[in-house]
Order: sequence, then structure tokens, then C-alpha cells
Amino acid sequence: MPALTYELIKTEKHTGARLGRVTTPHGSFETPIFMPVGTLATVKGLSPEELKGLGAEIILSNTYHLWLRPGDDIVKEAGGLHQFMNWDRPILTDSGGFQVFSLTKIRRLEEEGVYFRSHLNGHRLFLSPEKAISIENNLGADIIMSLDECPPFDASYDYMKNSINRTTRWAERGLAAHQRPGDQALFGIIQGGGYKDLRLQHAQDLINLDFPGYSIGGLSVGESKEEMYAVLDYLTPVMPSHKPRYLMGVGSPDALIEGAIRGIDMFDCVLATRIARNGTCMTSQGRLVVKNATFKRDFRPLDEACSCYTCQNYSRAYIRHLIHTNEILGARLTSIHNLHFLTDLMANVRQAIRDDNLLDFKADFFERYGLNMKNPKNF
Repeated sequence: MPALTYELIKTEKHTGARLGRVTTPHGSFETPIFMPVGTLATVKGLSPEELKGLGAEIILSNTYHLWLRPGDDIVKEAGGLHQFMNWDRPILTDSGGFQVFSLTKIRRLEEEGVYFRSHLNGHRLFLSPEKAISIENNLGADIIMSLDECPPFDASYDYMKNSINRTTRWAERGLAAHQRPGDQALFGIIQGGGYKDLRLQHAQDLINLDFPGYSIGGLSVGESKEEMYAVLDYLTPVMPSHKPRYLMGVGSPDALIEGAIRGIDMFDCVLATRIARNGTCMTSQGRLVVKNATFKRDFRPLDEACSCYTCQNYSRAYIRHLIHTNEILGARLTSIHNLHFLTDLMANVRQAIRDDNLLDFKADFFERYGLNMKNPKNF
């Protein structure tokens, strides 16, 4: 058996949305799916049992950060990420490529790889395509990413062209260095910013390398959602229909629905848990900032339509009290709720694909959530 298989179960008749199933050595999951982010081998504040309880089937961890702490050698010695963090379902690790984008001030990009200064202590570091794959082989996730450069969306045409060509060369080097193709599926990452010809060129270059799956990078990095959707509109139709499509770093409710409509299978983002720690909650009626004074005597759940552990047991007033007093339980309860909201949203998207009514589902959701159908605001 290959490290990963993708089964296309159904294509929604009114859109490009796909109902699929991905199978890995640690189990299978249906797509489209949202993946909670556990950067340092943990989704902040939540246990694996709680993640399973709210419906998470696959989580993401960060190669760069785990390389620095505790070290991929320690994770390997522990038996890999699954053993280390007590998670027996699928795991995906990124390559460290996004840090090439986000740590611009403390890195130098060369053909051989990326020279960093650690954001922790300033120590000199070097990450090459081969080193990234070696780290990911040690971590042992089911799905791993090829090292790429994530240029700014508005980078010049010439810069972007040189960047995608280098990323293709890095992808070739990563494939050659991959030591565990039998149990780890290596995805290529399509870049190209907002330049249609470069996106299509890079997609074809990576398709020619025959990766088990393909990621779309360089989006949700400051461009408008209209610009992001425009890229997906022309890019997903040329991507292989028999392999999974992963849109990196996207996780607002409207973008999950719009991405699914355009044929995306997998999503991840820190948004749900990051805003939860500040008391912002996703509900069936739109965004709710529970730390606001208006909820001081509100003894209803965060969302009366929600079946999550938080909403079944705690009130807005109590959660507001926890957030205001910096009690850890407050951030845990809002994180549980937001992640449950997104996993439940994607379950409903999958059902809408089965029923061929995804556009009706979108219209109803956007109306209840308070989103403008033509120009959805950022969450």
C-alpha cells in the first residue's frame, strides 16, 4: 500500500466541491476537512482526548519549531510524533517554509537553502530541502511538506518567477532525500503569488514530479479574499483529480466554504484557537466577543445551537469571568468551542456535497453569520 491514498467519492453537481476520503497509516478521514494546528506537538491547552471529542481527525505540527524545541532527534527517540504526543490519528507537518516568509528579518535565502538566526536565542541555523525532509522523517508524520519559499503575494514578477523555479529545484532535492516514502506522503507546494501564468507553470512543474498530493501556498498572506479565490478558480481545475488538494493557512468560516466550493480538500489555520484565547468565539449567528461587558450577566451558552462540551456546560457570564481573570480554563473552553464549530461546519459542508446543495448551504450560513455574499469581511 502507498503511504497515502485518495478516493474521490462524489463531486457536487453545481460546483467543483469534492467529497473524498484520504487514507494514511494512522487512519482515514473524509474531506473537505479542517485540521487544528498543534505547532509544538500540542493544540494549545487541549488534550488528545478532547480533540477527538470535538471531532478532530487529523492535526498539524510545525517542523521548524519542533526542530528547535525539543529537537527532532528527541521526537524520533520517543517513537515519533504519534507516540510523543499520544495522538494515534493522522498528523501533517509543514516544512518550515512559512518561516522563510515570516522570519524575513533574521534569515538569508540562498540556492542551497535558508540561513536563519533562531528567533529564540539568535543561534545560526541552516535549513535545506534535504535537512527539512530529514527532520520530517524523524518526526514521522503521515503527511509531510517539501521545503518551499513563500514569497509576499505582491512580489515582483521577476522575483516570483525565480522563486518558483528555485522551489521546484528544492522539491526535486526533497524527493531524492525522502527516506520514508512507504509510510510518509510528501506533498509539493504550489507558489506563484497572484500571477496566473506562474501559478499554472509551477503547478505543472510539480505535477510532473508526481507527488502523492499538492498544497497551495502563498495565500492568506495579506491579499484580499477576492484575490485568493481568483487564484483557486484557475488553479484547482488543473490539479490532479485523484490526489488531495491542501490550501495552507486558511481557516475562517467563509473561506472554508468558498475553498470547498472550488475543490479544496484540506485546510489548516491557527485562527480558531488564537482568537479563542482572546475571548472571540465563532457561533451560528456570527462572531461573539464573550469578554465584552454585555455578557457579564448572560447565562446562556456561547451558542444555543451548539452541542460542544463548552456550550453544554458553561455560560457566557462564567466564560467572560474566566477570560477577564486570566484563568486557563477560559481559553480552554473557548478553544474547544471554536474548534468544534469548524469541525462541525466541515461535516455540514460534506453533507451538503452529498445532497448537491452546497450553494444553498452557503447562502444560509452567510446570512446567519452576517457575511456579505459578494464581499465577505475578514473574520
